[in-house]
Amino acid sequence: HTVTGRRSGPYPSILGHEGMGTVVASTRPGIAVGDRVVFSVTDSCGDCQRCRAGMTAKCVSVRKVGHEPYGGNWLLNGTYASHIHIQAGQAVESLPDHVTDDAAAVAGCSIATVMAALEQAGPLNGRTVLINGLGMLGLTAVVAARAAGAAKVIAVDPHEQARTMAQGLAGGAADEVVAALAPDTVVDVVLELSGVRAGVQTALSALDLGGVAVLAGSVAPTSPVNLDPEWVVRGWRTITGVHNYEPRHLGAAVAFLDEHQNVLPWEEIIGRRYGLDDLPDAFLTTSTGLRDVIDLHM
Repeated sequence: HTVTGRRSGPYPSILGHEGMGTVVASTRPGIAVGDRVVFSVTDSCGDCQRCRAGMTAKCVSVRKVGHEPYGGNWLLNGTYASHIHIQAGQAVESLPDHVTDDAAAVAGCSIATVMAALEQAGPLNGRTVLINGLGMLGLTAVVAARAAGAAKVIAVDPHEQARTMAQGLAGGAADEVVAALAPDTVVDVVLELSGVRAGVQTALSALDLGGVAVLAGSVAPTSPVNLDPEWVVRGWRTITGVHNYEPRHLGAAVAFLDEHQNVLPWEEIIGRRYGLDDLPDAFLTTSTGLRDVIDLHM
């Protein structure tokens, strides 16, 4: 987002907010040199009113991996680097041996965000779930919703490549994979992960009486959607949002990979691989819509 100008950022800085790594020095109990770990994107103070209320993701002095200026007391704060300093206010989780580096690299943003969104959605057992947007968050959400007991999972994305990946999920996790939502569709739960205004509007319109909509894709400025408050009130509908996540959601992300890693089509999800020295080329190359990887072993 920062490189494309969709979101402003400080300069100079070390970009990159997703990643995993091997510990080379540690003073944190339970985390040892040599451990493979993932870490939260947020560093929280733990003492402000929001932190004490359990909303560390929205700490009044929150700092974020890849979003901070270079300098001060957090020099190495982005993942586009050979090393990163993990702060006391960040969550850290050790990885099971069988979880691959590629899968782990997205645990600290995409997968943990989905875990937070699912928590906000409430119990899914027996419910019809609409997942709008089939990027990394959406593919994860399809698998997680099915694992949580959803009776029906409808996955929507206008891009054929994304729909193909969703259709190929092991075990037929999605019941329907479509380019656009049918006008008469009615669902109990909406997980809106595209952030596209038209997609948000259409997804909300499908929400049934007593339904819950969780918005997690709208992380950049866009024009407002139309919302009739009477429709919300009379229908007992709930609309909520998720941005960042809590430490427990990082743990849930690792647990998800521990059990469901092989359901996701990693060979299709992962695009090109670059060494750290090739990072400028990665930014200049046209996006394929896949997850490109910065691999320090290259």
